Amino acid sequence: MPIAVRTEALRKLYTSAPPVGGAGRGISLSFRAARERRQKKFEVLALDDLSLDVRAGELFGLLGPNGAGKSTTVGVLTTRVRPTGGRAFIGDYDVWKDRVAVKRRIGVVPQRPNLDFSLTAREILTFHGAYFGMPAAARNARAQELLERFQLTDRADQLAIGFSGGMLQRLSIARAMVHDPEVLFLDEPSAGLDPQTRLVLWEIVRDYHRRGRTIVLTTHNMDEADSLCDRVAIVDHGKVIALGTPSELKRSVPGGHVIRLQVSPRPPALLRQLERLAGVTEVRPVGEERVDLYADRGGPLVPEIVNLALLARVEIRDVHISEPSLENLFLHHTGRSLRD
Repeated sequence: MPIAVRTEALRKLYTSAPPVGGAGRGISLSFRAARERRQKKFEVLALDDLSLDVRAGELFGLLGPNGAGKSTTVGVLTTRVRPTGGRAFIGDYDVWKDRVAVKRRIGVVPQRPNLDFSLTAREILTFHGAYFGMPAAARNARAQELLERFQLTDRADQLAIGFSGGMLQRLSIARAMVHDPEVLFLDEPSAGLDPQTRLVLWEIVRDYHRRGRTIVLTTHNMDEADSLCDRVAIVDHGKVIALGTPSELKRSVPGGHVIRLQVSPRPPALLRQLERLAGVTEVRPVGEERVDLYADRGGPLVPEIVNLALLARVEIRDVHISEPSLENLFLHHTGRSLRD
């Protein structure tokens, strides 16, 4: 199957000066000290040799917590962020050598709406079509088609500044689709939306995917990735830590279920006893008072765990059970939640 999107050992190093400290409690920095602080460089490695292949016609998810490198990856692939190293391609086009050709083939929905609020919804769509050289009749017809598909016809000739968050997001996706791009990038498309609007957006994304287009979706919403994506890459600290279909990734979690305990104290003897419980595949201490148990069952194990804790004179302060999920996969690889 042809590859629609490819990155090869992609790296991005951000450098920025720290803020200059001002006066506080009667203490102020000298001009020389302030200048030295401004000149000192801080470095953040956003992408660390990230390599991915997205197949043509695939709905591909980049899943990870805030700051994992998802938006930077999309920024590179859409020509907005210049990589420090590595290469990126849309089809056969090198993103940084053939930027004009790449831009003609992609549609982008950014995290935050960047619509022109001085225009009506119809004007936003028709102007976007004009940017891509569409004839007037074609872009007017396309705008009307998208307004109907996105349920915006009743507000088509009103200024976008008065739209709700969900309407703005639908209009942003419609704008990105005006020129029927080969690859559509959606960066956190449902962030901040209510559940009903989120479901409407999911159906719009599915419909575009059914038309054979490639979609790259970034999200930290496990349900979104699980429901929509053909394959998912879980990213953390600019690296891919897991890659596969949602069902494959969930099956790869040892035991599937995770039982998270908050205990005090946490004696080593208790951990050894927990490891011997039937169905427990791994016991992992986290921090000072947490224990994560990976097991083939959840609730039925709790009475046995409580009995062991009572015998060891250990107080269980909290118990949380989760079924096989992408969240558990991330927890297994990193020791923390996707939402941490």
